[in-house]
Amino acid sequence: MALSERGEAMDIKIGRRQFISAIGGTAVTWPLAAQAQQGERMRLIAWLEPISADTPGAKERKAAFLEVLQQLGWVPGRNVRIEIRWSGGDEAQTRKDAAELVALAPDVIVVGGSAGAGVMLKATRAIPMVLVVVPDPVGSGYVASLSHPGGNATGFMMFEYSLTGKWLELLKEIAPNVTHAAVLRDPAIAAGIGQFAVLQSVAPSVGIEVSPIDLGNPSQIEPAIASFAQSPNGGMIVAASAIAAAHNDMIIAAAARYKLPAVYVQRAYVAAGGLMSYGPNFPDQYWRAAEYVDRILKGAKPADLPVQAPTRYELAVNLRTAKALGLTIPASVLARADEVIE
Repeated sequence: MALSERGEAMDIKIGRRQFISAIGGTAVTWPLAAQAQQGERMRLIAWLEPISADTPGAKERKAAFLEVLQQLGWVPGRNVRIEIRWSGGDEAQTRKDAAELVALAPDVIVVGGSAGAGVMLKATRAIPMVLVVVPDPVGSGYVASLSHPGGNATGFMMFEYSLTGKWLELLKEIAPNVTHAAVLRDPAIAAGIGQFAVLQSVAPSVGIEVSPIDLGNPSQIEPAIASFAQSPNGGMIVAASAIAAAHNDMIIAAAARYKLPAVYVQRAYVAAGGLMSYGPNFPDQYWRAAEYVDRILKGAKPADLPVQAPTRYELAVNLRTAKALGLTIPASVLARADEVIE
């Protein structure tokens, strides 16, 4: 198969702004204009995602990447083969998947998130790599600098840590009675530590005390939220991490069950029932990642391609969830929102 996802074949039709991906067939049909590179040797793209394939937003990311790749002339089954692994937020599985993909000796590797980037860079410092939605790639040791990455990896950072403080400000704006907030974060990655540090620094100015809920053991997430919710006037911040993304359904359900207003990092959480999100447009980063992959396949070196910051941020609000929580979203927030789910 041209595009392998643990043995499953995919049939994908993609609209750039519709983010629609239909999966299930065994044949892949592409426009004739994309067939110009017949006769070239088959190139191999390895792709590691530490989330699950059914995580909210995962299909949109994949569709965005494949669409731009096609537009640039790379046709699965004709001049490129893609091996993709979804590790579902499991660290051991992520390491196993990384080792398998490196053993294939791909021409380039695409990696989503810090959890995948750290593991993959331990597996190889030689194969060209494009990192996507990775917070603080310099502080995490993935690249030497944003302008001159200096090694085998480049890519697209998720956000600067200063954005993290806006989650707490938004929480106070939509739920003024909140006096303390649980921060769901992964302490095993630098981004988990960095995001919480910023929230701690902002907390006094907004009148909210923050406390971490560590996501190392997924079975303990719901009990930890339940314990936190025993105190009144609580809220929740769900920081960016592969573990949170992999267990989004449980986290969103717990926030609803215990009546906790919550702010998330991406709109996919809001579409799945979360209250509010503020963060970068993830599919946009995968569109741009495909352009970097194209340049690397044509001879560019990751060390010469600067790490880029997001160009689009979006605020999303779910009014149905707000109503269930007994909240009235201020008009000032609704006026700023890029998407409002009613």
